[in-house]
Amino acid sequence: MSTDQEEQLLSYENQVNYYTNYISENPLYEYAGTYADEGISGINTKKRDEFNRMIADSRAGKIDMIITKFISRFARNTLDCLNYVRELKDLGIGIIFEKENINTLDAKGEVLLTILSSLAQDESRSISENCTWGIRRRFETGKHKMSTKRFLGYDTDETGKLVINRTQEPIVVRLYQEFMDGKTTDYIKRIFEREGVKNWDGGTKWQSTTLMSMLENEKYKVDALLQKSYTVDLVRTSLAHMSIQLQLMQILTDLRQQLRMQTEHIHSLQDRLAMANHLQSRISA
Repeated sequence: MSTDQEEQLLSYENQVNYYTNYISENPLYEYAGTYADEGISGINTKKRDEFNRMIADSRAGKIDMIITKFISRFARNTLDCLNYVRELKDLGIGIIFEKENINTLDAKGEVLLTILSSLAQDESRSISENCTWGIRRRFETGKHKMSTKRFLGYDTDETGKLVINRTQEPIVVRLYQEFMDGKTTDYIKRIFEREGVKNWDGGTKWQSTTLMSMLENEKYKVDALLQKSYTVDLVRTSLAHMSIQLQLMQILTDLRQQLRMQTEHIHSLQDRLAMANHLQSRISA
């Protein structure tokens, strides 16, 4: 299961209690634990620590059945969902999706799962696009959230506005001055380390690449270039992978059919040859 935001914690507790009692009261079940990623949604499994722990425990033989409320609580990416379902099925581990009434160990389970998980993925994609739209609208109006954890020389106030960190300010000023005096970032790095100048995390170890990124950071000249990095559209990538898989399956199916036809043709020729040999032997007799 997964939960989103603090207001759902009560629901989360109810779900934990429900499944604990549900499994404990069933003499055929033995409770193996709850795996829940609180406040994490999205369309991949990279940041779902509890989900990944559940998969690891399954591979280690600690789990033989998984019960989840919805397909979307298990995975919102069709490709991920089917890959994990098939892997767990190969390990003899079934997944019961209560709301959809699907048991992945059933013969018809995967067909239904493919359809329903596609709908869950589309819902997640829609949510992701709405979030992206909102972020870009804030960018257009000059509103954006900025982390100052590694932004030497600045902090944010209670309203989210940048304010100068007077303790770190001289370090930034000196960096630019040393560089304008003709010193390289590697040389400045050695100066800072020799003098014990503290970096953003309070340490005295510096990297020349870090100093160069500070020199190239447009925010030090009161500007902001946004969306310099982005997350790959995992949904479209997954759909592309699925399309390739379907094409490969079709090619393999066609090849098997051609091989079967050729095999049948060879058998037919062998039968005709055997008949011809039989007739030839009768004529010779």
